Amino acid sequence: MASSDALLTESAAGWSIFAIVLLVILAFCWVYIRKYQSRRESEVVSTITAICALAVALITSALLPVDIFLVSFMKFPNGTYKDWAANNETRAQIEDTVLYGYYTLYSIILFCVFLWIPFVYFYYEEKDDDNINRCTQVKNALKYTIGFVIVCAALLLIGAFVPLHPPPPDQNATQWDKLEYLVEEFGNDGLNALSFSISTLTLIGMLAVITYTAYGMSVLPLNLIKGTRSIVYERLENTEDMEDIEQQIEKLKAKCEDGRPLSLRDRRNLQDLEAKLQVLQRRSRHLDVAETNCCTKVGSALRPVKVVLGIFFILVALLLVVALFISNLDKAMHSAGMSCGFVIFGTNLTNPLNELLLALQPVFPLDYVLITVITMYFVFTSMAGIRNMGIWFFWVRLYKIRPGRTRPQALLFLCMILLLIVLHTSYMIYSLAPQYVMYGSQKYLLQTPLPTLHQSIGNDSTPSPFPFPSPAPGNQTIDTTKICDANAPEDQCTVTRSYLFLHKFWFFSTIYYFGNWAFIAVFLVGLMVSCCKGKKSVIEGEVEADDSDVSDDEY
Repeated sequence: MASSDALLTESAAGWSIFAIVLLVILAFCWVYIRKYQSRRESEVVSTITAICALAVALITSALLPVDIFLVSFMKFPNGTYKDWAANNETRAQIEDTVLYGYYTLYSIILFCVFLWIPFVYFYYEEKDDDNINRCTQVKNALKYTIGFVIVCAALLLIGAFVPLHPPPPDQNATQWDKLEYLVEEFGNDGLNALSFSISTLTLIGMLAVITYTAYGMSVLPLNLIKGTRSIVYERLENTEDMEDIEQQIEKLKAKCEDGRPLSLRDRRNLQDLEAKLQVLQRRSRHLDVAETNCCTKVGSALRPVKVVLGIFFILVALLLVVALFISNLDKAMHSAGMSCGFVIFGTNLTNPLNELLLALQPVFPLDYVLITVITMYFVFTSMAGIRNMGIWFFWVRLYKIRPGRTRPQALLFLCMILLLIVLHTSYMIYSLAPQYVMYGSQKYLLQTPLPTLHQSIGNDSTPSPFPFPSPAPGNQTIDTTKICDANAPEDQCTVTRSYLFLHKFWFFSTIYYFGNWAFIAVFLVGLMVSCCKGKKSVIEGEVEADDSDVSDDEY
């Protein structure tokens, strides 16, 4: 009875923190989407879709600390199982609870990525055509979405059937028997199918992490440290530019005062100058608003806080990059090699983040808080990278992400990218702290033979003057407590469900390994670029030359 009560208490502790984090995630997603959505083109369905998609991704990442907490609290610090966890069936039930949570959330992610988000996106793309009715909109959106559904089905089939062993040889087996065998194997390998599909999305998320997150980790803290340019100086510079362009326009117009038409080159120059003047006039209006805006004044007053926050963010970025470098270096030197997905047996190099998480894990919920902070740090830096770069398809910029001006299609694209980034965050955290993510703070007892007195004395070349009798030979052992690693006995350490789910296929782990090196390289390049760039404008991103479809009234 006491063991059952302990099980309920400790399980409730892990899931109660998860419930609190769940509420915080929902509130954060609502505030974030509402902040960036366009006030003029906002749509209810796209807003709800974006909030739900981003929330599901963050909730999935929040399940990782619960997974680690449950496997860690199955054991005492001395390496023995607690009373309620001594039974294998009880441990399996606890692990299955987390596994079913992963099944549910990953299935929802597949539904969002391959069906719901594409459908909503194409629905609003068709809505831009005024000469189309709603039924035709839905029909065309479904037509384009079918392609995504086919891709999803192909990934599931590949994951389910490719790793299968061939049917057992049976001369009397009919084609129907073989088909029944494949159906049974598909049911058994449903986890493989889902894992393969999620790993494929995680691979795409790795590209987004290398592109946006690595750059955002450098640009966000440095922008906080540098601050923005002076509004007074910007207004003076903007006024001088306006006067200079107005003089050039007057010179061109003076050429046709006698009735002669302007040349083609002069007309083009006049159009370009008038367009530049229009942009500068818009900048002047935005600068006037920014100068009297309360948020600008509060931001100036909080300048020391921003500097401290920027220094903290850059230190966190350096810590994560150093931990990732040490982990990759450890895999390069001590892993089983590329053909095994760079699986590492134990931790051979001291990883600061891994050691910190192991130290915090016994003090619940400090490690949970740290994992949540790391995940949200990746999300915030990814948002900073996307906002600074925009959404690109190769060399073509598709959308801009700006507060209060993001179109519904761009908002869906943003949430799709963030969803894929958060998916890859689970593997990133494993790369940063592999031992912690696999086993938490679990320890196990290793029995080593106790050296006999005769052996300990025999190590000395000088004979002992005292006639010690040799003890009788026996199997005397001593129990040594060790931290769980891949060399531990299978029944002594419980692996997290997250690790098993994301490492079903070795070739994905190999690609992730090389992706980590690319992430480090892009971060260093982005850090140098961010250091060389000057302070950003106080109205950064609000006024650009190609903003003709957005009126100043919206601002």
